[in-house]
Order: sequence, then structure tokens, then C-alpha cells
Amino acid sequence: MTRTLFALLATVLVAAPVLADQALAQKKNCMTCHAVEKKVVGPSYKDVAKKYAGQSVEAKLATKIKQGGSGVWGAIPMPANSQVSDAEAKLLAAWVLSLK
Repeated sequence: MTRTLFALLATVLVAAPVLADQALAQKKNCMTCHAVEKKVVGPSYKDVAKKYAGQSVEAKLATKIKQGGSGVWGAIPMPANSQVSDAEAKLLAAWVLSLK
């Protein structure tokens, strides 16, 4: 029984996807301008998720995270985030879009 439980747990841990979360956003300084619930300099992450709900924009947001942008949420531009890898940008975009 113990071996079976251990094997099942090991399978779940290996198969579970790596998801971004607020800790990664803080580590990459995203939380300087954004918050989950409220507008800071940029929009709240929940507002972003709401705006793009049901749309396939994960790649678009990942690019915006890396390269920055302007005009979508107002006059203040979002700077490029060169410290964020492509993989991290994809994880962050998926996390933001998952918020409700």
C-alpha cells in the first residue's frame, strides 16, 4: 500500500504543470506596477483577465510582458522586461489570465 501511494504521489508531482504565481511576479518586479486586485500604475491582473476572458491571447500577453507596450490601458507605457525569460513570460501570462 505504501509503495502504491508513493508511486501515485511521484507520478502526480512529475506530471503536474509548473504554474506561475504571485511569487514569480514579485520576483520579476511585476508587482511594482501591478496588483492582483487593484490598479497601481498598470491595470490589476484581474482586470486584464476579465478584459481578455475567452480569448486566446496568452502569446500576445507573453510578448507584451517581455517587450512592453502602450496605449491599451492608458497613456503610461509598460516598459520591456528583459529579465523575464520567454518561458517565464508564458507562465506569467497564463497565470494572469487564470485569475477571476
